Amino acid sequence: MSGIRPASLRAALFTIPLAVGLLGTIAAPAGAAASPGPRPAKSLTCRGAGVDPDARVRHRAEIFINAPLRTVWKLQTDVERWPSWQAPVTTAERLDDGPLRQSSVFRWTTPVPPNPTPATSLEITSTVEQLRHHSCIRWTGPATGEGLHIDGVHVWNLTATRGGVRVSTEETHTGPQVDADVPTATAILRQGLETWLSELKATAEARAGNRPN
Repeated sequence: MSGIRPASLRAALFTIPLAVGLLGTIAAPAGAAASPGPRPAKSLTCRGAGVDPDARVRHRAEIFINAPLRTVWKLQTDVERWPSWQAPVTTAERLDDGPLRQSSVFRWTTPVPPNPTPATSLEITSTVEQLRHHSCIRWTGPATGEGLHIDGVHVWNLTATRGGVRVSTEETHTGPQVDADVPTATAILRQGLETWLSELKATAEARAGNRPN
């Protein structure tokens, strides 16, 4: 398993949000799509590009947010402020200037708690490959830590609806450790995506002065 045991994989990914995943109780927050089920017939895309079609580890989730589209978009694209509303994100920095756009690069970190290996930090470098303002984002990039490497592709779709915004997200992971234990890696990814959606919903609705549904 390329130097990492299944139990180590579970522990190492415990605090990794969204772009990598979080393992808590495998139960969806209220409002998020919970059933992993069969792969959707049509993957999410941004400007025609989607997730890795060959990845074995994948999940798709969706949530309704009772807040203006501009509020949700600002939270999602203001990368350097992610740590203020996503507890597992310890640092986040843009490697370019100005509004988030195609070709923007950002680096962020999340702690990995002690497991059979010492506690460490996972570093994720994400590149925005496609973006449409107030509509969609697609980024790719590696996540690396001691004994762990994951390549991720992450797509976000935001759609204004009556009373708020429907946020849909889909992500795939590839790498020797996740490919060695696909069910565990998929469960971790699922929890990470649904936790991100739940925290995005709570923060956006609080800023908009609305109570979460």
